[in-house]
Amino acid sequence: MPQGSPTVRWPACGLLLGLLAAPALPAAGADLPVDLELVLAVDVSGSMDLDEQRLQRAGYLEAITHDQVMDAILSGPLQRIALAYVEWAGPRSQAMVVPWQLIDGSAAAVRFADRLADAPLGRTRYTSISAALQFAAAQFDGNGFAGDRQIIDISGDGPNNSGAPVPPVRDEIADRGIVVNGLPIMIKSSQLPTVTGFDLDTYYEDCVIAGTGAFVVPVLATGDFADAIRKKMALEIAGLPPAPTLVVTRAPRVDCGIGEKMRGSWYRDP
Repeated sequence: MPQGSPTVRWPACGLLLGLLAAPALPAAGADLPVDLELVLAVDVSGSMDLDEQRLQRAGYLEAITHDQVMDAILSGPLQRIALAYVEWAGPRSQAMVVPWQLIDGSAAAVRFADRLADAPLGRTRYTSISAALQFAAAQFDGNGFAGDRQIIDISGDGPNNSGAPVPPVRDEIADRGIVVNGLPIMIKSSQLPTVTGFDLDTYYEDCVIAGTGAFVVPVLATGDFADAIRKKMALEIAGLPPAPTLVVTRAPRVDCGIGEKMRGSWYRDP
């Protein structure tokens, strides 16, 4: 696959007038209406070395405060979103790094980024996309916000290799109306040496993402992190629909259990 700028991969899916225009405030104790509730679920498994971790973190820091992302937020009817940042690895390794915060302008975005920049880099063993999705989906409950849309934006540099299989978990989350988008990290030529012809972006398309308008933006080179993350967040926040496609029911192009099968020759779960 050629390197270059990130590309989106869609799957085969007066005072009085001012008062009238202002968004209604929620009643005391009610959830605050927002255009979007977005969880950034970021891979910190052992296969992500420290250089990749730093590049990934820097990409999110840049994207959260970038004008393109801010323009997307301000393009919404309410001009505000709720954002949370989660890190994940194995079945029992998920953490809320930056809890839910209202992003309604540049100052709020900078506060969020400052909290993220102060958080230490996490790194632990195994890759459980299914557990990460379950953890991220649970964060929408009782978070104090009421979004027109709910999205989990999940990154990763390998297939699920521990915990529950991904497709049933993904489907259950999609049934709740939550969209799952993917950021497959494909910068290591030796990423999956035992699988000939395996493309992680295809795995994410067929086995991970779900919901109306779900899409994938692959990271193909170390220099692509910031651009890919920024482009993906702007599309998610703006709620841009995918290009028209013919939806065809077909079997996945890859084995969605491939990571679990490969795991047996590498290590055992604790």
